[in-house]
Amino acid sequence: MKIVLGSDHASVELKDYIKAELMKLEYEINDQGAYSEKSVDYPDYAVKVANEVTSKKADYGILFCGSGLGMSIAANKVKGIRATLCNDLYLADMARRHNNANILVLGGRVVGKGLAIEIVKKFLNTAFEGGRHQDRLDKITKIENS
Repeated sequence: MKIVLGSDHASVELKDYIKAELMKLEYEINDQGAYSEKSVDYPDYAVKVANEVTSKKADYGILFCGSGLGMSIAANKVKGIRATLCNDLYLADMARRHNNANILVLGGRVVGKGLAIEIVKKFLNTAFEGGRHQDRLDKITKIENS
């Protein structure tokens, strides 16, 4: 499975930790930056990751910023993206099962490393249920296309 990562300066440490853990689990990782704590603009990284997902170069994306809010807003501006901020396992589970989210967003100032990797694992290992949930996603796509 191919995973693309992106962060702003506030969450480089968490991104690097998650990257290392996913590599141990033999995921293919594409790290789009940031690579230091020098101030950067989160929308730039949100778009990079979102484009990798929509172009099918990656199966899923994971974005990191201080709160996770900015990355969520920016990524969801890209057509075809369903980015969701998850601060616990329940949200990660529901994001995949009911919403078929394709980008997970984590707040580096909100969740610790231990919880973050568990959220990532839940997100990546939970299947979309389809059915009535697909009907709802189709309605969202219709809104997106209008």
